[in-house]
Amino acid sequence: MQTVYFNKQFVPLSEAKVSIRTNALHYGSGVFEGIRAYWNATEQQLFVFKLPEHYERMVSNCRVLKLKLDHDVKELCAITVDLLRRNQPKEDTYIRPIAYISSEGLGPKLVGYETGFAIYTIPLGDYIDTSVGIRVGFSSWRRISDNTIPARCKVTGGYVNSALARTEAMEQGYDEALFLTQGGFVSEGSAENLFLVRSGTLITPDRSQDILEGITRDVLLTLCQEELGLTVIERQVGRTELYVADEVFLCGTGAQVAPVIEVDRRPVGSGKMGPITARIQQLYFEVVKGNHPKYRHWCTPVY
Repeated sequence: MQTVYFNKQFVPLSEAKVSIRTNALHYGSGVFEGIRAYWNATEQQLFVFKLPEHYERMVSNCRVLKLKLDHDVKELCAITVDLLRRNQPKEDTYIRPIAYISSEGLGPKLVGYETGFAIYTIPLGDYIDTSVGIRVGFSSWRRISDNTIPARCKVTGGYVNSALARTEAMEQGYDEALFLTQGGFVSEGSAENLFLVRSGTLITPDRSQDILEGITRDVLLTLCQEELGLTVIERQVGRTELYVADEVFLCGTGAQVAPVIEVDRRPVGSGKMGPITARIQQLYFEVVKGNHPKYRHWCTPVY
C-alpha cells in the first residue's frame, strides 16, 4: 500500500484528501517541487539527487507566496528519506512535495489562510525521450513574466501557461513546446531549461529571461565547465539562433538531458543527438546514479 506524507503524518494514499473548497484548488495558490531518486542496481541503493537544494528552493519559493512551512530544510529531507524507506522503491522514483493554501475560504489572497503540506512518490522513467531526440516548436503562448506570475518559482497556478503551450505543441505534432519571453527572446521549454551549442560554446538563456531557476541547469553549468572544459555563456538568445545551432537540448529533473533534433520543423545540426550533448548526458547520468566519486555528496542514500 502506497504511503504518503500528509498533515504532518504518514498515511495511506487513500486517506490523503482535500476538500473541493480548498483555496489552492480554485486559485493555484501552491508551490511544489520535483525531485528524482535514482536506483543504482549495482549497489542496490536508491540515491536522491540534490535533495537539500530542492527543499532550499521550495522554502525560498514559499516566501514569494507567503506560504508558511512548519519544517525546515533538514526536517524536509529527513521526512522524504523516511517516506521512501516506508515505500521501499527499487526503481527510479519521482518525489513530489507540495505546499498550498489549505483553508476553504473564498478569495484569491495570500494572507489569513493556513498552509497545507504533502509529499508523495511515484515510479518515473523518462519524462521525455533522452535517447533518439525530440522535436520541438515555438508556442504562440508567451512565457509568463516575472511581474505576472514568477516563472523562477514553481507556483502551481503558473503551470497553466505550460499546459497551454505543451498541448498546442502536441496537437501540432511536436513532442514539446518552447517559449519566447514577452520581449521575444528564447526562454525555456514548458517544464525544462534550454541549452544550445554554437562552435563548441554552450549557451543558455540567463535568469532574466523568465526561466525557472533550475537545479539541473545549475548542475550542468558546473559539470560542463569543471569536467568537460566547455565555455558556457548565459545571455539573451534569439529564436533563429536555435535554427542555426549545432546542438540543442532541454534539461530538468523530469527531462534530465533530452536532445532536441528539430526546432520548428528544421533539423538541428545533423538531425541526431550531437557529440557534446552525448558527453553531457553520459556524465549527468553517471553523477545522478552516484557513480562519480567527486560528486557523490550530491546524492543522498535512502537505504
